[in-house]
Amino acid sequence: MLRNALDGLTVVDFTQIGAGPTCTMLLADMGARVIKIEPPGGELGRGLGPGWIGEDAALFHGFNRNKLGVSLDLKSDAGLAVARRLVAGADMVVESMRPGVMARLGLGPEQLLQAQPALIYCSISAYGQTGPCAEHAGVDGIIQADSGLMGLIGLEGAEPCKVQAPVVDVMTGYVAAMAVLAKLAQRTRDGQGGHLDVNLLNCALALQQSSLTSWLADGALPERVGSAAPYSAPNQAFQTRDGWVMVAAYMPARWTRLCDLLGVPHLATDARFATSPLRVAHRQALVPLLTDVFRTRGTDEWLALLGAADILCARVASYDDVARHPQVAANRMLAEVHHAQVGAVRLPGFPVNSAQANAQAHRAAPTLGQDTRQVLKDCGFSDVDIDALHHSRAVCCAEPAGPALKQRGTAPAATA
Repeated sequence: MLRNALDGLTVVDFTQIGAGPTCTMLLADMGARVIKIEPPGGELGRGLGPGWIGEDAALFHGFNRNKLGVSLDLKSDAGLAVARRLVAGADMVVESMRPGVMARLGLGPEQLLQAQPALIYCSISAYGQTGPCAEHAGVDGIIQADSGLMGLIGLEGAEPCKVQAPVVDVMTGYVAAMAVLAKLAQRTRDGQGGHLDVNLLNCALALQQSSLTSWLADGALPERVGSAAPYSAPNQAFQTRDGWVMVAAYMPARWTRLCDLLGVPHLATDARFATSPLRVAHRQALVPLLTDVFRTRGTDEWLALLGAADILCARVASYDDVARHPQVAANRMLAEVHHAQVGAVRLPGFPVNSAQANAQAHRAAPTLGQDTRQVLKDCGFSDVDIDALHHSRAVCCAEPAGPALKQRGTAPAATA
């Protein structure tokens, strides 16, 4: 079972917000012991609301399940010493600071790999570890714009749009997890670790595989066509009497069946619409003709009719609809975890073998410093040592702290 695939591996996680935490969450989902390092005031993602679960942003909970939470002040010598000791017992380090920050802390890849040649060290940044933009900061929206992704979304003549879900962050996290696991497989053969450079820009470009390849082939800039696919038609959302339905009927047989079902069989033999490329070329003429018919019935009725005719279709769903979706329930993709402060919390679950993997309770995202004491004890620190570190503010434990420890701090400049 993938839930236990990485048992015995320890990952020290110096990431925050989206991309890096996605990577380490996936590793934790598959059984790795992930030690999430946060500054005394907590990582930036804890404050990115609205959308709150207790005192922390829902976003933080969505990216940090199954992790152990440790709070260290990396600006202090004692905090850095603790971090180095944790890394010395780790199999992997994942970090998302700006290039150069970890090296200045003495935790850079060259420094750590010299002492631990089997260490797998993954750096996640906005633009990469080298090159003219390497030190530029960037987040999901900035990279959606800079990569051309934002230029694909929306309608011609309207303001630029972005994908509201941070797809570049999540894509980067999945790519980083894939790279780490590939390096782990290689390490089983040669015993060597190494440094992996994963960045948001590259992953945003990879996300645009089809459209970018088309532009490289013919140089034609893509049009912004809303819900429509630029390479096939009809393959878009149509307004119904009470909502919207997405229809993909560009295959020859399905196109003919759609025309028959809509009561417009003559469109199937219209020369303008004889093939999918022709329908794309004459989309502005075709869409109103189909929309007039779709507006005559409700979404549920169309879904039944289209489904019976084996025409690919789906409701343009709200999250209320998603929560009621029978397949989402069957897959158990909305998992429930128990959080020490707020009780039951519902989250998207692990997406592979999800009905099996999410049937077991996950561990909720940690409260700030929740596991500092236990992780340090596991690393050989005594309770006396931990108390001294806590009172010196080098670490933050979950027990009630003084006023200085309750104030939000800042981490070294991060990118993802």
